[in-house]
Amino acid sequence: MADDRDEGLEQRRAQLGAELANKRSEMREGEREEVRAEVSRKGYAQAMKLSSEFIAAIIVGAVLGYVFDRFLGTAPWGMIILLLLGFCAGVLNVLRSAGKVATPLLDDRGPDKK
Repeated sequence: MADDRDEGLEQRRAQLGAELANKRSEMREGEREEVRAEVSRKGYAQAMKLSSEFIAAIIVGAVLGYVFDRFLGTAPWGMIILLLLGFCAGVLNVLRSAGKVATPLLDDRGPDKK
């Protein structure tokens, strides 16, 4: 009778071990999917950041050009020039944020050094 009980316990232990292995493999797959989703979210956030910086620079250039033309009466030249400058600033901001262009270093020379 003790042997039947031991066999039943061993069988149950083997069954629980198999179920535990299945659960662990499912958890690993879930973790892999979560890592992939995290990478995807980071990429989406980076894309939104870069596009908003680019669009903001163009809008600021256009608004400043419009105000410049409105008060000085130089239409449409202020708008054209500042819109182009805003476009260039937007491209430069995007390249800096993406790490393709280095940010300018501060001049570490003191007032007496030349």
